Amino acid sequence: MSEAIHEVAHEATHEAAHSAKSNAKWIGLLISILALFLAVSEMLGKSAQTHGLALNIQASDTWNFFQAKTIRQTVLRTALENARIEQPGDKIALDKQMAAWQANIDRWESEPATSEGRKELVARAKHIEHERDVFLGQYHAYEIASLFIQLGIVLASVALLSSLMGFALGSGLMGAGGIALLAGTYFNVPFIMALLH
Repeated sequence: MSEAIHEVAHEATHEAAHSAKSNAKWIGLLISILALFLAVSEMLGKSAQTHGLALNIQASDTWNFFQAKTIRQTVLRTALENARIEQPGDKIALDKQMAAWQANIDRWESEPATSEGRKELVARAKHIEHERDVFLGQYHAYEIASLFIQLGIVLASVALLSSLMGFALGSGLMGAGGIALLAGTYFNVPFIMALLH
Protein backbone atom coordinates (compact mmCIF):
# COMPACT_ATOMS: atom_id res chain seq x y z
CA MET A 1 0.00 0.00 0.00
CA SER A 2 2.82 2.33 0.83
CA GLU A 3 4.33 1.68 -2.58
CA ALA A 4 1.07 2.65 -4.29
CA ILE A 5 0.89 5.91 -2.35
CA HIS A 6 4.51 6.62 -3.18
CA GLU A 7 3.82 5.91 -6.87
CA VAL A 8 0.75 8.20 -6.91
CA ALA A 9 2.74 10.95 -5.16
CA HIS A 10 5.58 10.55 -7.66
CA GLU A 11 3.13 10.71 -10.57
CA ALA A 12 1.44 13.81 -9.11
CA THR A 13 4.81 15.50 -8.62
CA HIS A 14 5.83 14.65 -12.18
CA GLU A 15 2.47 15.93 -13.50
CA ALA A 16 2.82 19.18 -11.48
CA ALA A 17 6.34 19.72 -12.79
CA HIS A 18 5.19 19.11 -16.37
CA SER A 19 2.22 21.47 -15.85
CA ALA A 20 4.48 24.17 -14.39
CA LYS A 21 6.88 23.81 -17.33
CA SER A 22 3.98 24.06 -19.78
CA ASN A 23 2.59 27.12 -17.96
CA ALA A 24 6.03 28.73 -18.02
CA LYS A 25 6.17 28.30 -21.80
CA TRP A 26 2.74 29.91 -22.23
CA ILE A 27 3.64 32.78 -19.91
CA GLY A 28 6.92 33.28 -21.78
CA LEU A 29 4.99 33.40 -25.04
CA LEU A 30 2.55 35.89 -23.49
CA ILE A 31 5.44 38.12 -22.41
CA SER A 32 6.93 37.98 -25.93
CA ILE A 33 3.63 38.89 -27.56
CA LEU A 34 3.04 41.76 -25.13
CA ALA A 35 6.60 43.00 -25.71
CA LEU A 36 5.94 43.03 -29.46
CA PHE A 37 2.78 45.11 -29.04
CA LEU A 38 4.58 47.37 -26.58
CA ALA A 39 7.25 48.11 -29.19
CA VAL A 40 4.56 48.88 -31.79
CA SER A 41 2.67 51.11 -29.35
CA GLU A 42 5.81 53.02 -28.41
CA MET A 43 6.76 53.51 -32.07
CA LEU A 44 3.28 54.75 -33.02
CA GLY A 45 3.18 56.98 -29.94
CA LYS A 46 6.49 58.65 -30.80
CA SER A 47 5.38 59.09 -34.40
CA ALA A 48 2.10 60.71 -33.33
CA GLN A 49 3.95 62.92 -30.85
CA THR A 50 6.46 64.05 -33.48
CA HIS A 51 3.69 64.77 -36.00
CA GLY A 52 1.68 66.65 -33.36
CA LEU A 53 4.67 68.80 -32.45
CA ALA A 54 5.38 69.54 -36.13
CA LEU A 55 1.76 70.60 -36.58
CA ASN A 56 2.04 72.78 -33.48
CA ILE A 57 4.98 74.60 -35.09
CA GLN A 58 3.06 74.90 -38.36
CA ALA A 59 0.03 76.34 -36.53
CA SER A 60 2.28 78.81 -34.72
CA ASP A 61 3.86 79.88 -38.01
CA THR A 62 0.41 80.34 -39.56
CA TRP A 63 -0.76 82.47 -36.62
CA ASN A 64 2.46 84.53 -36.91
CA PHE A 65 1.73 85.09 -40.60
CA PHE A 66 -1.83 86.12 -39.65
CA GLN A 67 -0.46 88.60 -37.10
CA ALA A 68 1.98 90.05 -39.64
CA LYS A 69 -0.88 90.57 -42.10
CA THR A 70 -2.94 92.19 -39.33
CA ILE A 71 -0.11 94.57 -38.44
CA ARG A 72 0.45 95.52 -42.09
CA GLN A 73 -3.28 96.00 -42.53
CA THR A 74 -3.49 98.18 -39.40
CA VAL A 75 -0.54 100.34 -40.48
CA LEU A 76 -2.09 100.86 -43.90
CA ARG A 77 -5.51 101.62 -42.42
CA THR A 78 -3.89 104.22 -40.16
CA ALA A 79 -2.16 105.81 -43.15
CA LEU A 80 -5.45 105.81 -45.04
CA GLU A 81 -7.27 107.48 -42.16
CA ASN A 82 -4.51 110.08 -41.77
CA ALA A 83 -4.64 110.83 -45.49
CA ARG A 84 -8.41 111.32 -45.33
CA ILE A 85 -8.02 113.73 -42.42
CA GLU A 86 -5.19 115.79 -43.91
CA GLN A 87 -6.63 116.08 -47.45
CA PRO A 88 -3.63 117.57 -49.31
CA GLY A 89 -4.13 119.72 -52.40
CA ASP A 90 -3.83 116.98 -55.08
CA LYS A 91 -7.19 115.24 -54.55
CA ILE A 92 -6.86 112.96 -57.61
CA ALA A 93 -3.47 111.61 -56.53
CA LEU A 94 -4.73 111.21 -52.98
CA ASP A 95 -7.84 109.32 -54.13
CA LYS A 96 -5.68 107.06 -56.31
CA GLN A 97 -3.30 106.32 -53.42
CA MET A 98 -6.19 105.73 -51.01
CA ALA A 99 -7.83 103.33 -53.49
CA ALA A 100 -4.56 101.39 -53.80
CA TRP A 101 -4.23 101.22 -50.02
CA GLN A 102 -7.83 100.09 -49.64
CA ALA A 103 -7.28 97.38 -52.28
CA ASN A 104 -4.27 96.11 -50.29
CA ILE A 105 -6.29 96.19 -47.06
CA ASP A 106 -9.09 94.22 -48.72
CA ARG A 107 -6.63 91.74 -50.27
CA TRP A 108 -4.93 91.15 -46.94
CA GLU A 109 -8.33 90.51 -45.36
CA SER A 110 -9.29 87.80 -47.86
CA GLU A 111 -7.17 86.40 -50.66
CA PRO A 112 -8.74 83.12 -51.85
CA ALA A 113 -6.40 82.79 -54.84
CA THR A 114 -3.31 82.35 -52.64
CA SER A 115 -5.07 81.34 -49.40
CA GLU A 116 -2.96 83.95 -47.64
CA GLY A 117 -5.61 86.44 -46.59
CA ARG A 118 -6.41 86.83 -42.90
CA LYS A 119 -9.68 84.87 -43.22
CA GLU A 120 -7.94 82.01 -45.00
CA LEU A 121 -5.07 82.03 -42.51
CA VAL A 122 -7.47 81.79 -39.57
CA ALA A 123 -9.23 78.82 -41.19
CA ARG A 124 -5.90 77.13 -42.00
CA ALA A 125 -4.51 77.71 -38.50
CA LYS A 126 -7.65 76.30 -36.88
CA HIS A 127 -7.53 73.24 -39.16
CA ILE A 128 -3.87 72.66 -38.31
CA GLU A 129 -4.62 73.04 -34.60
CA HIS A 130 -7.40 70.46 -34.91
CA GLU A 131 -5.04 68.03 -36.66
CA ARG A 132 -2.40 68.70 -34.00
CA ASP A 133 -4.92 67.94 -31.25
CA VAL A 134 -5.88 64.67 -32.97
CA PHE A 135 -2.25 63.53 -33.18
CA LEU A 136 -1.47 64.56 -29.62
CA GLY A 137 -4.62 62.73 -28.48
CA GLN A 138 -3.40 59.65 -30.32
CA TYR A 139 -0.01 60.04 -28.67
CA HIS A 140 -1.65 60.04 -25.24
CA ALA A 141 -3.76 57.00 -26.15
CA TYR A 142 -0.66 55.13 -27.30
CA GLU A 143 1.04 56.03 -24.02
CA ILE A 144 -1.92 54.63 -22.06
CA ALA A 145 -1.90 51.50 -24.24
CA SER A 146 1.82 51.12 -23.54
CA LEU A 147 1.14 51.44 -19.81
CA PHE A 148 -1.46 48.66 -19.89
CA ILE A 149 0.85 46.42 -21.92
CA GLN A 150 3.78 47.11 -19.59
CA LEU A 151 1.62 46.25 -16.59
CA GLY A 152 0.61 43.06 -18.40
CA ILE A 153 4.28 42.17 -18.82
CA VAL A 154 4.93 42.82 -15.14
CA LEU A 155 2.02 40.61 -14.09
CA ALA A 156 3.16 37.87 -16.47
CA SER A 157 6.63 38.05 -14.95
CA VAL A 158 5.14 37.71 -11.47
CA ALA A 159 3.11 34.71 -12.68
CA LEU A 160 6.27 33.17 -14.12
CA LEU A 161 8.20 33.62 -10.87
CA SER A 162 5.40 32.64 -8.50
CA SER A 163 3.59 30.00 -10.60
CA LEU A 164 0.31 31.68 -9.58
CA MET A 165 -1.92 31.59 -12.64
CA GLY A 166 -4.13 34.42 -11.35
CA PHE A 167 -1.34 36.81 -12.23
CA ALA A 168 -1.19 35.31 -15.73
CA LEU A 169 -4.92 35.91 -16.12
CA GLY A 170 -4.50 39.51 -14.93
CA SER A 171 -1.60 39.86 -17.36
CA GLY A 172 -3.73 38.64 -20.24
CA LEU A 173 -6.54 41.04 -19.33
CA MET A 174 -4.20 44.05 -18.98
CA GLY A 175 -2.42 43.16 -22.20
CA ALA A 176 -5.70 42.67 -24.07
CA GLY A 177 -6.92 46.06 -22.83
CA GLY A 178 -3.72 47.73 -23.98
CA ILE A 179 -3.82 45.99 -27.37
CA ALA A 180 -7.49 46.95 -27.80
CA LEU A 181 -6.67 50.59 -27.07
CA LEU A 182 -3.68 50.42 -29.42
CA ALA A 183 -5.77 48.95 -32.26
CA GLY A 184 -8.70 51.29 -31.62
CA THR A 185 -6.42 54.31 -31.77
CA TYR A 186 -4.59 53.10 -34.88
CA PHE A 187 -7.81 52.35 -36.77
CA ASN A 188 -9.59 55.50 -35.49
CA VAL A 189 -12.44 53.56 -33.88
CA PRO A 190 -15.09 56.20 -33.06
CA PHE A 191 -15.60 54.96 -29.48
CA ILE A 192 -11.89 55.14 -28.74
CA MET A 193 -11.52 58.51 -30.46
CA ALA A 194 -14.45 59.87 -28.40
CA LEU A 195 -12.62 58.82 -25.24
CA LEU A 196 -9.59 60.85 -26.34
CA HIS A 197 -11.53 64.11 -26.42
